[in-house]
Amino acid sequence: MTGPVVVVGDTLLDRDVEGVVNRLCPDSPVPVLDETEYVDRPGGAGLAAVFAAAQGAEVVLVTALANDAGGARLSALLASAGVQVYALPLAGATPEKIRLRARGRVLLRHDRGGPPGEPGEPTEAVLRAIGNASAVLVSDYGRGVARHPALRAALAATRAPVVWDPHPRGPAAVPGVQLATPNESEARELVPALPGATRLATASRGAQGLRRRWRAAAVAVTLGGDGALLCHTDSTPLVVPPPITAEGDTCGAGDRFAATASLALARGALVSEAVQEAVAEASAFVAGGGVASALPPPARPEVGAVSGPGSERIGVSAVAAVLADVRAAGGTVVATGGCFDLLHAGHVATLQAARRLGDCLIVCLNSDASVAGLKGPERPVVPEGDRSRLLAALGCVDAVLIFDEPTPQAALTWLRPDIWVKGGDYATGAGDTPALPEAEILRRWGGHTVVVPYLDGRSTTDMIAAARAGGQVAGPCCGASRAPEPGWSAAPAGATEGTR
Repeated sequence: MTGPVVVVGDTLLDRDVEGVVNRLCPDSPVPVLDETEYVDRPGGAGLAAVFAAAQGAEVVLVTALANDAGGARLSALLASAGVQVYALPLAGATPEKIRLRARGRVLLRHDRGGPPGEPGEPTEAVLRAIGNASAVLVSDYGRGVARHPALRAALAATRAPVVWDPHPRGPAAVPGVQLATPNESEARELVPALPGATRLATASRGAQGLRRRWRAAAVAVTLGGDGALLCHTDSTPLVVPPPITAEGDTCGAGDRFAATASLALARGALVSEAVQEAVAEASAFVAGGGVASALPPPARPEVGAVSGPGSERIGVSAVAAVLADVRAAGGTVVATGGCFDLLHAGHVATLQAARRLGDCLIVCLNSDASVAGLKGPERPVVPEGDRSRLLAALGCVDAVLIFDEPTPQAALTWLRPDIWVKGGDYATGAGDTPALPEAEILRRWGGHTVVVPYLDGRSTTDMIAAARAGGQVAGPCCGASRAPEPGWSAAPAGATEGTR
């Protein structure tokens, strides 16, 4: 592979709710599910991207994320799975699929999120990612990403092999894809069967019809536990049986098939070889317990449930409201981040300077677990509830988002700020490449990173050390508000963090 595997499509939030049924509802003859646990995971194109990343590939996901709690949760799940998310803005709510289960069986699926929202415009970074891919998988779930004209133009122009996993409500594949992978019911819906035709004849008719209609090099119709049927010429189709008999939960098997075929084509495999590998992998996936067993442990649920004064400006809902208002007015979203353990005058100066760069300031705050992982078990000194309330009380801070990971990558992917600010002594290194790791993430949506000066002599680490030694802390008292020095200016990224 000479580039990443790029997955393009609609991402959903899937939740499996496990419970027990011991009684019927008293007001209607339906079972009552007592919830015992739940598991969130990316669905749709997000699930295909996670599968590809779990097989060791560098994976870029081009999708659309909404400014809501579901979008924030998806960002965290995808980041923890090692997927690089290039997110388009999404109008409306995150689509969610909730499966209510008891004893391993699905009782009911509850879908929410409303009609599909309109994905925003892709940036140049998104289009470059498609152009530089080693393979592209279009995982269409009928919600609009695969229909976007700019993305379709980029898909038609790329030299990488394109695998198209279609949806009946989605658009036609772009001409020239190397492999399309409809399942049996999708093929029948797209190419109606002849009366009395056998199953294989119906699959073959669908594959050949779609191959000609879409001008695809090959079409593989997946047949569930019976493997797949591949048509890549007008000759006799190739039937690929599974190497093992697999029974179990088939949710996600189609995504596993398409992801595996894409990775094989990226390595230079023939289409027939890619389909055989995909059938074997999908069969093993179902036999091994399905999606519940195949995914890495999910990221923790949203952290930072804070109550008390100022809590209305803390958390995903508060941040989403600020983002909606500012973006509706065409404003500039500014964000910064750090531990902010023992808030001091240097922090306040940085925050005030950051707020002046735009129309709102979102502070991404490391959770207690994140701080302990970065700085050791004796930190933080101040718990996240107090730290977040202190920040939210500042007039220059519009909202606070607590994140649980070592870095704010997932939070930034969801926020998509126009400007990311770090406080530091802004001594730059050689070359033009920014040293801040956040700079690469900001480029995905055309954002910018800047550094602003902080007040000399203010360090949380030094203050804690001095307090523990029984000494005096130099400089203004903690939390003192002081404006930045006159004449400050945004500096190039690459400085030492000033929010220690």
